[in-house]
Amino acid sequence: MQYAKLGATGLNVSRICLGCMSYGVPDRGAHPWSLDEEQARPFIRRAIESGINFFDTANVYSDGTSEEITGRALRDFADRDEIVLATKVHGRMRPGPNGAGLSRKAIMTEIDHSLRRLGTDYVDLYQIHRRDPATPIDEFGRTLYPDGDRLIVEEVAKVAAGRGVPPAQVALAWLLENPVITAPIIGATQPHHIDDAVASLAIELTAEEKAALERHYTPHPVAGFA
Repeated sequence: MQYAKLGATGLNVSRICLGCMSYGVPDRGAHPWSLDEEQARPFIRRAIESGINFFDTANVYSDGTSEEITGRALRDFADRDEIVLATKVHGRMRPGPNGAGLSRKAIMTEIDHSLRRLGTDYVDLYQIHRRDPATPIDEFGRTLYPDGDRLIVEEVAKVAAGRGVPPAQVALAWLLENPVITAPIIGATQPHHIDDAVASLAIELTAEEKAALERHYTPHPVAGFA
């Protein structure tokens, strides 16, 4: 595993961050496809065994159960002092005028709830998790992937085929070479997802490969966020 400073902070984080939105109670919240605790724990353990020390979740993921599952797994498999733990605030967690948002009251209330669910007395990174409430999620999905992205995916597949590796490794290798990115947040719901992410650290793309991957890229407008 490789490690780097997180932006301008003094935090040393693994170059791969495990996103824990995939882990939670399926019938709680808005993620019915999430993996329950028994299914999720092997992925978190595998991440730790691979040298990943950076874990990202949010209070709204599966109605708080992602934080609960993540916190228990980290307690059982890792040394808290060595883990960089991130969570987020903004989404609605309960009815009422202060049950969502970024007011001081909402933030102070929600960090207490997050700490309780995570089973820790501090988080290392607390992030604003802001989505435009006037934009439906299914519209958040249509605008994320314009038609031009299909050409980029095809180029990723070509480069990956030439190297004999999965496309995910090539895509992550490109992200890791971008100087503004410290640690891509990956989701893992299959055993090979973490292995592919770690393996991407060893890939050094050639100038020709990077040019091919970037040939069809155009900047996207911000979608689904205020």
